[in-house]
Amino acid sequence: MLDSMAQFSRRGRVLVADDTESVQAFFRKLLVADGHDVVAASDGAATLDAVREHHPDVIILDVGMPKLDGFEVCRRLKSDPATRLTPIVLVTGLSDLSDRIKGIEAGADEFLSKPVHPHELRARVGSLSRMKHLIDALDSAESAFMALALTIEARDPNTNGHCERLARWAVLLGRALGLADEDISALHRGGYLHDVGKVGIPDSVLLKPGPLTPAEFSLMQRHPEIGESLCEPLQSLRLVRPIIKCHHERLDGSGYPAGLRGDEVPLLAQIVGIVDVYDALTSRRPYRPAMSAETAVRHLLQEVELGRFSKSFVDTFLDVVNETAMSLAH
Repeated sequence: MLDSMAQFSRRGRVLVADDTESVQAFFRKLLVADGHDVVAASDGAATLDAVREHHPDVIILDVGMPKLDGFEVCRRLKSDPATRLTPIVLVTGLSDLSDRIKGIEAGADEFLSKPVHPHELRARVGSLSRMKHLIDALDSAESAFMALALTIEARDPNTNGHCERLARWAVLLGRALGLADEDISALHRGGYLHDVGKVGIPDSVLLKPGPLTPAEFSLMQRHPEIGESLCEPLQSLRLVRPIIKCHHERLDGSGYPAGLRGDEVPLLAQIVGIVDVYDALTSRRPYRPAMSAETAVRHLLQEVELGRFSKSFVDTFLDVVNETAMSLAH
């Protein structure tokens, strides 16, 4: 039965971190038989080096290792954005409840109790390897969306660099507002993906040098919903989707696509909406030249007076703009 289960498991690279050679050899024999590629490390420092070199799909980590113990290695790997999604299995003593609690606090995904049962080892590694492949597939899909967003931007030479600037401004404003790291990450990705729905807008409308007709403007107003729908399958973009869908909404209900009001407009979408207007005004467009920063600032303040933007958000953003200008001047 185990052999048939192994047949359907996703093969991956497994790092076995243990300072006992016989344990390394035992784990290697079992996992290689299931088709996994196995690498080994004998202490905590060597484990971190091996992760950087080999990029394993699953890490089996003994608690008691020289130089750095398993808890510290786990903490470091789970705090690094490059490795925090790599599954880690901590190997602990059978009755060491304190080790399990420390392992949970360090971010371990699974535990194996000593002595390790061969069938349990194979089953855990097979399951975690499949999970890691799914995570990697989602990352690849998100990267594809990022590439699509930049491709859309490249359709219009006047918007060159808009996504990158928007992501930078949004992150600076989010940090100035004291938002959590998760929100900052969403703002960065939202800056790139906010207009991904323009893939559904024809060039005749997107690049039109004159004013849009009512029908053309109605079509243009569909791009937030198109973008949100495109990204809906990706759980990793759950915090980004409200940005994509709502960055043209305004607090007074005058925005689109849903005419949301006040707190109905998601906070992150409000932030991206502000920096999007500022960057759009200070960039050349097919229908007008770029405005000065001073003119763009006046426009944002007018939008505040009309109740379309949060005064505190705009004031904080203008502080960020001034600080950035002063730092560049020096």
